[in-house]
Amino acid sequence: MNEEKMFHIDLPTRVHAKYAILPGDPGRVPKIAACLDGAKLLASNREFCTWAGKIEGETVLVTSTGIGGPSAAIAVEELIKLGVDTLIRVGTCGGMNDKVRAGDVVIATGAIRMEGTSREYLPIEFPAVADFGLVRALAQSAEELGYRYHTGVVQSKDSFYGQHAPASMPNGEELLRKWNAWIAAGCLASEMEAAAIYAVAAARGVRAAAVLHVIWNQMRRDQFGDKEESYDVDRAIQTAVAAIGHIIKNTSYSRESN
Repeated sequence: MNEEKMFHIDLPTRVHAKYAILPGDPGRVPKIAACLDGAKLLASNREFCTWAGKIEGETVLVTSTGIGGPSAAIAVEELIKLGVDTLIRVGTCGGMNDKVRAGDVVIATGAIRMEGTSREYLPIEFPAVADFGLVRALAQSAEELGYRYHTGVVQSKDSFYGQHAPASMPNGEELLRKWNAWIAAGCLASEMEAAAIYAVAAARGVRAAAVLHVIWNQMRRDQFGDKEESYDVDRAIQTAVAAIGHIIKNTSYSRESN
């Protein structure tokens, strides 16, 4: 391994930052970086693209994680080695609760560990939960920006098509049984990275949260014929950027508030 660079995200070890915003899609990184002061490209390797800029005078990294838990965990591990201790995932999700609509913002207080990566970090009994201070900052930011938002549990999965075409899978009955259980318990939405990010954060002693843009809600479509879709993730981005500004300026969002 090259000791002067992180092996996967390709960032030099001389890069130091406390804060990171984590989209999944590399193509979304420049859009987020444009919300920062003096943003510039630092590295691009595989699914990992990183820009750096400043919020309230503090360096903030924007690093894409790719799709799913394994690559997200790698990005988080290597960012932590560069000094990052505050991570906010900005991503997309599909609604599962009938009160969640396309275009809404979901702030994930916890994630159902229906994926494999977190099991390599924590016993299955340990929950994947967000940092309370970060959730509070995200909720305040969404409220101030006037966005419709929800806080609660999301499902993190490994198979996109296991969710969207469960009957085509040999274990489709199990997938559908669990899906119905998550809905009955009030799960808000489904996505693919939060549980892994929360698990790595817990194992490494840093803090993490996630703010998600709702693209659609298949439950509302099936129950109410609601076919609305929304692909503009700007609300989730603005919520995350504003939240980091609050965190930097306001010590009440420090770890001591947990």
